[in-house]
Amino acid sequence: MSASLETVTHALIDRALKAGAEAADVLAVQGHAMTIDMRGGTLEQAERAEGVDIGLRVLIGQKQAIVSAADLREATLDQLSERAVAMAREAPDDPYVGLARPDELAQGWDMAALELSDPAPEPSPQELQDEAARAEAAALAVKGITQVQSASAAYHWREIYQAASNGFSAGFTRTDRGISCVAIAGTGTGMERDYDSDSRIFQSDLRSAEEIGIRAGERTVAQLGARKPPTGAFPVLFDERVAGTLIGHLLVAANGASVARGASWLRDSLGEAVLPAGLSLHEDPLRPRVSASRPFDAEGLPTKPRDIVKDGVLTGWTLDLASARKLGMTSTANAKRGPGSPPSPSSWSVALTQGDQSRDDLLKEMGTGLLVTGMIGSTINPNTGDYSRGASGFWVENGEVQYPVNECTIAGSLPNMLRHITPANDARAWVSRVVPSLLVEGLTLAGA
Repeated sequence: MSASLETVTHALIDRALKAGAEAADVLAVQGHAMTIDMRGGTLEQAERAEGVDIGLRVLIGQKQAIVSAADLREATLDQLSERAVAMAREAPDDPYVGLARPDELAQGWDMAALELSDPAPEPSPQELQDEAARAEAAALAVKGITQVQSASAAYHWREIYQAASNGFSAGFTRTDRGISCVAIAGTGTGMERDYDSDSRIFQSDLRSAEEIGIRAGERTVAQLGARKPPTGAFPVLFDERVAGTLIGHLLVAANGASVARGASWLRDSLGEAVLPAGLSLHEDPLRPRVSASRPFDAEGLPTKPRDIVKDGVLTGWTLDLASARKLGMTSTANAKRGPGSPPSPSSWSVALTQGDQSRDDLLKEMGTGLLVTGMIGSTINPNTGDYSRGASGFWVENGEVQYPVNECTIAGSLPNMLRHITPANDARAWVSRVVPSLLVEGLTLAGA
């Protein structure tokens, strides 16, 4: 079938209803991607992928089933609808499944205002190869770099369309452009590695390949001679490029699916302080040129800005329709899904209130402690918030960096950590999690 995704999704819904479904929705995605990898000044890998995926969810009473396929042939659509209905009839009842009411659906959005697709011509393989080669050369030019593990440039275009038997029907296209570089310095047991990368919707916003290569090289060389820090209780400054992980743990705990299962250390914290007074965590799914933006969620509900945390206080959960019904609440229009999976709650673009100090100011305020620039592994207890992660970075004394650090572990309690963060003012405005460097007092370091 060479019809548009809109035509295909509606055709599949019609088939499902004729096969016996009481309600149905469809998500279809098609796209192509190119990735070029350079190593040693030569082309290491060139990959182009094209594909289409379509997923059908059918509902019969309080039963649901989901099937998916990777082609749009008429025969495939017939098989999908028949298989999905047969599976739904055998599925267990779920009192919380169901489509949105027609009066709840999004309408009147301005997709163009979100600027999710770059109208510029698609880059050629040669252009991507040139970018990757320039990033590699820039990294190798940094004194102390012995090799570049990988230098890559990539482009991704996709079209997404969703429709449902409740009347919702809409789609959009998205583009992504990226450059990354991983550099290596030193030899043997003294070898260190670090990286830099950038990913944007618009090519014109992308940082230059040279800047990415140089920064990857400089970060790597700065890690030479790393050793373990002392063991004890010290303040820790999470650099901007890793600070978003702390807020990520908060978002996971505020996810309605986790709360409904009772598997969240925030489950009894609604209306209570979870961040310092004056700090808010604002979600805005309507920010232009941000990959997590969208005017409607996977269930067709209109998205809108909201405060997950306001002035330090947790104001609500992140909910799709099912988790909202389980908790006796209203969906926050945060449903996300893939072709082969049901909707589930997920956060859109978020931003934490920034402070009025630079990262260097916070280093001076910290005095003696650890500046974390990289993290390895994760042990987070979802019920208690107990936190333990491997880390690397720099040891700081009297507000000045003394030496690089690796092979250490940071441990603490997430609820306590988040209530005592001090933000810097260095967050990148274009990423999906706009989170500045964060200073946290009194964590336990396990080092030398």
